[in-house]
Amino acid sequence: MNPSPRFLTRAGIAAVFALGTGILLAASSPGWRVTHRHALGGDGGWDYLAFQPDSPRLFVSHGDRVLVLDTGSGKLIGQLDGLSGVHGIAFAPALQRGYISNGKTDSVTEFDPSTLKVTQTIAVGGHNPDAILYDPHSRRVLTFNGHSKDASVIDAASGRLLGHIALPGKPEFAVSDGKGRVFDNIEDTHELAVIDPVAMKLVATWPLKDCQEPSGLAIDLIHQRLFSVCDNGIMAVTDAGSGKPVASIRIGHGADAVRYDAQRGLVFSPNGEDGTLTVIRQDDADHYHVLATVPTQVSARTMALDKATGHVFVSAAKFGPAPKATPGQPKPRRTVIPGSFSVLELAPGGGN
Repeated sequence: MNPSPRFLTRAGIAAVFALGTGILLAASSPGWRVTHRHALGGDGGWDYLAFQPDSPRLFVSHGDRVLVLDTGSGKLIGQLDGLSGVHGIAFAPALQRGYISNGKTDSVTEFDPSTLKVTQTIAVGGHNPDAILYDPHSRRVLTFNGHSKDASVIDAASGRLLGHIALPGKPEFAVSDGKGRVFDNIEDTHELAVIDPVAMKLVATWPLKDCQEPSGLAIDLIHQRLFSVCDNGIMAVTDAGSGKPVASIRIGHGADAVRYDAQRGLVFSPNGEDGTLTVIRQDDADHYHVLATVPTQVSARTMALDKATGHVFVSAAKFGPAPKATPGQPKPRRTVIPGSFSVLELAPGGGN
């Protein structure tokens, strides 16, 4: 993922489209709607959101800090400052620790989730750590480094860097099956990488059918299915045991995350270019259909799922005009309007 939104080249068109089709979108999204807008303010970009396990506390990346939102009360209850180019947040519940990837300083910030105090900073030895996860099987933290195209492996108990795993391309989001395998989307080669975190090696690569530039990734542990959202408006479903393609589902454009709700049999894709959330029903392990297309906000492309309530949370902001082009930056990106950053909460109202 990239803290600078990848949809900006078409955001204006998407905004007009969303306004012009608001009635149609509302009609196609029975029950689901934005229920709260949690204004967090500040400026700068953003990337991942993550719930602290078994808690209503939502950790939200925002530029050089991570904000902590109590989703029960809707109040901002704390933040971790002094970070640099934050991408992702991961938790090791057994160790009562959290981890943040800093893309600009090639490091991981380890912290105590109960106090929000930083306990140590770990150099990853790779460049631009993006996705980060804790694998409970190996008790290791892995960062997926976009510029060096590898994964750093850290012993979670000591914080010691154990080594690196070379990857076939630019890594994006990753998930663990909790049984000795980690899966990672490879954006520029349009495939899934299968990793052994104990042996610290790449064991397989699987092509993703109908998928261009996969980013977000989720896993259904019961049915062993992987969900990859792709830049061409497709969600690719893959058998996590064999690597065989299972289904291709049409979603919106600009997705940069995906979540699977095992309790309710739903899959979610936030589409930042279109300003929508695609809600997909899992009929069985191999069959899926789009249940709703819900209006959100242009730029809302990353998300977290509250497993307890089934509510979805997406980060979004408003953007000003792009600065003038320069020889060094011929295609400048639009900048966030200060104070406009917020987290939107979506829930089914009156059934789904």
